[in-house]
Amino acid sequence: MAQVPATPKTRRLLRRLAASTLGARWTFDHCVLQPSEQEALERRVNGRPSPIERPTVVFLLPLVGRHHVGNWHEVEARLADTVASFRGQTSDRWMAVICGQDRPESIDFDGQVRFLPFTRVVEGNDKWSKLDMLCRHLPELGISTGYAMSFDADDLLNRRAVAEMVSRREPNGYLVTRGLVFDAKSREVGLCAPQSLLHPGRKPFWKMCGSCAAFRFDLSVEAHRDAEFLAAATAHEHRMFPYLASLAGRPLAPLRQEAAMYIVNHGENFGVRRGRVGFKTRYVARFKVTDDAALARIEADFPMA
Repeated sequence: MAQVPATPKTRRLLRRLAASTLGARWTFDHCVLQPSEQEALERRVNGRPSPIERPTVVFLLPLVGRHHVGNWHEVEARLADTVASFRGQTSDRWMAVICGQDRPESIDFDGQVRFLPFTRVVEGNDKWSKLDMLCRHLPELGISTGYAMSFDADDLLNRRAVAEMVSRREPNGYLVTRGLVFDAKSREVGLCAPQSLLHPGRKPFWKMCGSCAAFRFDLSVEAHRDAEFLAAATAHEHRMFPYLASLAGRPLAPLRQEAAMYIVNHGENFGVRRGRVGFKTRYVARFKVTDDAALARIEADFPMA
């Protein structure tokens, strides 16, 4: 299963306009749609969801297979840091599920951190097959409602992120607009945030990193079929996430903090294998955080970095 191509931006605009003016059913019947867009419009037909009473945040981590990497020990070490950022949360209302061919020895698995064996035979990159399996596994976790967030196995979560999500109880979910990119070689950290007149060229975090969206799910209502929607949405690149949530009538609310850290240039990034890391290291240099107070706050929020 390969990554599904993104819908061109102009079509996204037209799809959203049609759904908001002519209605979800008209858009469904008269437009040529991708499966993710069909799933999104089905959500829209069901109407606006109410706030979740006691949400749990579920992190879905596709783990690269040992046969795809040059240094498995490095991969395990990065994953251990990621899991440590979950275990260091100020709220315990979370669960993490790691899907891969090889069970990492560096992780202490328990009821809160689980391993999902991946046994499908996939030629080439199998990340999206693993995400599909993770999303469809949601009903097996014993959690009926909450937020599901696909998370790369080498990124870090702000220790206060889960607490914000479960206390705000946004009915649709969350988007990481403010975040950090850490260059593992230069040891410099760059700020991701929406572009402004003072900072042209700056990018929101969700345009840089896939660990950026926590979608609401409600498995107590079978008609909603939220696991299928999540599987279809995460089959795309992360820049599609806000569009699909909006098309579903469930726009994601920005988190109010630098909620995640994207670590690049450590040698085993997925981006390295695609030759797409150079511009991210240049981004870090351009938008480097230099203020001492800000750096101290980052160190407190991401102690494992």
